[in-house]
Amino acid sequence: MTDPAALRADYTRGNLDESDLADAWYPQLRLWFDTAAADPTVLEANAVQLATADAEGRPAVRTVLVKGLDERGLVFFTNYDSAKGRALAANPTASAAFVWLAHQRQVRVTGPVARVGRNETEAYFASRPRESQVGAWASPQSQVVESRAALDALAAEVAARFGDDPIPAPPHWGGYRLEPEEVEFWQGRTGRMHDRIRYRRCEDGSWVRERLAP
Repeated sequence: MTDPAALRADYTRGNLDESDLADAWYPQLRLWFDTAAADPTVLEANAVQLATADAEGRPAVRTVLVKGLDERGLVFFTNYDSAKGRALAANPTASAAFVWLAHQRQVRVTGPVARVGRNETEAYFASRPRESQVGAWASPQSQVVESRAALDALAAEVAARFGDDPIPAPPHWGGYRLEPEEVEFWQGRTGRMHDRIRYRRCEDGSWVRERLAP
């Protein structure tokens, strides 16, 4: 049996100094993201752990794939009736963390969440593999299903219904944009004296950059 307390790794890949950082959060995140995406040892560089809380404040976290990244924030897509969709309807804020362990880096993004426009959803949906399009219609996401066979039967029904016709985006499915209010960059350092630097949006819309203790 492996003892979790006995697992230990040192962080020696790099450091994070203010003089090396971009003036704004987006170009810095883009630099780190592109570096991770270009590394064949990094699986799903666009994966984030997305944390939400429901109306009662109960938290939930899951991994989602970021499908849009620009100065406005992070975009991901899901069923509006899923657990995360219901939580965001009740409490439209979230925190997401990119974790690139191969580079001993992580980035945490926190802020309000809003649905993207329908045109953006439809454009992305049209780019998805057909099997994923079928799945978006077939899966009652986050609901209890009788069996895997029942789920496969739902997918078969959807595939038969559309035949060879284009599959439109379901009305219950679409994108959300996490609009950053805080973006924290973390670089592992030896002795657990990690570098943490946060970009934080002020009430007047300006941004400040500050170092946090590890």
